[in-house]
Amino acid sequence: MAKIHGKGVAVKPAFPDATPRKKGVPSNGDKGLLLYIHVPFCQSRCHYCNFHSQAFNQVTFAWYHKLLLQEIELWGKRLKKPVLKTIYFGGGTPSMIPLQQLSMIMKALEKSFDFSAGMEVTLEANPDSAQDVSYFRALLSMGFNRLSLGMQSLNDIDLHAMGRPHSAAMALASYDAARRAGFGNISLDLIWGLPNQKVKTWLDQVAAVTDMRPEHISSYNLTLEPNTVMGKLYGDQSEESEFKLPPEQEQGRMFIYGAEYMESMGYMHYEISNFARMGFTSTHNSGYWNGSDYLGLGPSAVSTIGRRRFNNPRYMDEYDAYVRGGLVGQDHENLTDDDLLKETVMLSLRTSKGLDLKDFKRRAGFDLMHRKKQLITALHREKLVRISHGFLRLTKNGMLVSNVIIRRLAFDTD
Repeated sequence: MAKIHGKGVAVKPAFPDATPRKKGVPSNGDKGLLLYIHVPFCQSRCHYCNFHSQAFNQVTFAWYHKLLLQEIELWGKRLKKPVLKTIYFGGGTPSMIPLQQLSMIMKALEKSFDFSAGMEVTLEANPDSAQDVSYFRALLSMGFNRLSLGMQSLNDIDLHAMGRPHSAAMALASYDAARRAGFGNISLDLIWGLPNQKVKTWLDQVAAVTDMRPEHISSYNLTLEPNTVMGKLYGDQSEESEFKLPPEQEQGRMFIYGAEYMESMGYMHYEISNFARMGFTSTHNSGYWNGSDYLGLGPSAVSTIGRRRFNNPRYMDEYDAYVRGGLVGQDHENLTDDDLLKETVMLSLRTSKGLDLKDFKRRAGFDLMHRKKQLITALHREKLVRISHGFLRLTKNGMLVSNVIIRRLAFDTD
């Protein structure tokens, strides 16, 4: 048994190798750990957002900041100062962290973890909280080398409908300031399938954004979550409803034509919702899709290390007790071989590379093409999947219904 943080709380020394993967199930720990830090603060909640966040105030932030520094130290000791492959600050709105406190977090990370050479370090930023050239220069000086800017739209009507706290002009100004500061790796977020949006208006936005030449574009379909403002307004898409989203066929054209346009402008479509210029795919997100181990810090963050998956508490008082008690990571789910194989199918099929059929057969002990022959034949006939060089891949039409295909391939039993 081991004492954590001198609190006298005895827990099993569960990491990093207490439950190693079985032979044939790869572990990515030797390649470095993905580190995600959740920042649960926003100026206001967007109308479509279901992520854990709360309004920013100095008292709650100071509480969060102190606990996060403790959690960083705790994990650095428990994992014996592991090598990090990436750091990603997500939220919420990480750009709301004051620069002095952000610098303290980065220094604490450097003390408790080993930074790999050329490590990707990303900060998500909203245009309303990231406007000054001096702000972006400070980020660069701390080691941030990738910026994910939550532009979402270049149409003020769309931004208002989504409850975004910035205008299109502010988004453009933020992007320009980051460029002038010296950021050479910027990702822009866009959302399509918005109320009253047409294929042409979406493609006009795509053209405007690609003309800006960001290194990376994340293009997401609007997802209606039940407990959000937009979920309540637009959740009912019956004939009687007065709040309408674009028809399904129209949204399908938005996805396919938008993807084709971005590809024509030099952006590789490397994952269902992600496009990158050569050399600028997201190392952090690609690590998730490739099955790398990842550690999540902050309230509601999720981690998977080896076979163990665990969630941090969602609310600050529970997070406080969890960290101060040295209990982070004690409660966990043990992933089985079957769990890992299903996730491999799910994550691989989201990528342009697709599922390696030979590797799957080696790990699973059966041939997916044979077991799911009837389904795969039907999907191929409908031009929803393609098979080439030993990989099963979704076509663009297949990506439109990826959730259904993945469920049938990975989770349904014949």
